Order: sequence, then structure tokens, then C-alpha cells
Amino acid sequence: MEGHNSLAADLSGIDLSNLYPLIDRENVHGLNLEIPEQAKAVIKPWSEREDTTVYADSGVDDQMILRVPFSQNVRIKSILLKLGRGDTTPRHLRVYANYPDIIDFNDAENTKPHLNISLSEGETAVVEYPLKVAAFTSVHSLSLYFRESVGGERSRIYYLGFKGDVRTPRKEGTNKLEVPAANAADAPLVDRLAQKSGGQQTTAR
Repeated sequence: MEGHNSLAADLSGIDLSNLYPLIDRENVHGLNLEIPEQAKAVIKPWSEREDTTVYADSGVDDQMILRVPFSQNVRIKSILLKLGRGDTTPRHLRVYANYPDIIDFNDAENTKPHLNISLSEGETAVVEYPLKVAAFTSVHSLSLYFRESVGGERSRIYYLGFKGDVRTPRKEGTNKLEVPAANAADAPLVDRLAQKSGGQQTTAR
């Protein structure tokens, strides 16, 4: 348990691993929240992770879903959570990668998650939950389904964050197109067409 928390502490200074700048915060939304805008409010900068004045509470019961899109594909290595204490601590989290069609709790219940996480109880600080990297190597959105709070009536989240890095898709053939040409923008296409037809030479020298 101690090692679990110290890992988050060790990484706290590594700004490059925190994916906060890559979250499309304007399009974060939640299901069954007491106040819908709270979905965005728990996506905070790392410096505000311990703030308890802003949080998200579930609405009619202890279940809630938060959908978090990213501005580009990312590899997610861990989820960072600061949860409500006592009766408002959710016990379980189901994580779905790239599932925009999870639009209600029926969908969530009937879709196999990429990961089931048993959440720590009694923690007051941010806890880091490592993910199986293979399932989260190219993620453009995450759906997080929190459920089964200790008290059974309400779940609360103070902070939600992610650690990982950017996945830049490799363009096919880029390493073959390094011959400088007079028309740099059009040269690759022209070169390929010329080669295919066995026609005239390009102006590249």
C-alpha cells in the first residue's frame, strides 16, 4: 500500500507524463451527476489535485460514468484518483477505451470493460492505479464507470487525472521520401506516379 502511493509521489514532478494538457476538457461529460458541469470540474491540473472544494457527486444512486476524450491519441499508463471519503467512496471502477457508444448504464453493464479496478478505501491523497499498457496504447477517449460506494447511496470524486505519453501515428513511407525536390509539397506524389509509369525523370538531383 505504501509503495502504491509513493509511486504517485515519485512521479509527481514529471510534468511530461501528466496528460492533463491533452484532455479535451470542453467535451468531458458525465452520466448521473448531481450537477452535469461537475464532470469537467474534477479534471484539474496536478497542482490542484488535493483541492476538496470542487468535486463530482453521483445523482440518484451511487453509479456514475465519466467520458473523457483526448485531443490526440495517447498511451495511458495509469489513472490518478482522489475519491470521496467514508460512505461516498466508490469501490469499483470499470474502464473502457475508445467506446463512444457507451451512452447509458445499460451499455456499460453489457459491455466487457478493458479493465476492472478495485478502488482503495480510506485513502485521503491521490492514488495511482497502473493500467495494462497493451490495452491502452492508442486511446482517443476513455469511459469510466464508478459504482458500489461504501454507503451505497452516493459516490464522490475530487480529482481525476492520467499519466502516459503521446502516440504519434507513423506515416507510411515517410522514410522513403527524403530526396529533395524543386516542388517539395508535390514531389512525393509526382515521383511515385513517374516511377509507376516509367515516364520522365523528376527534377530532383
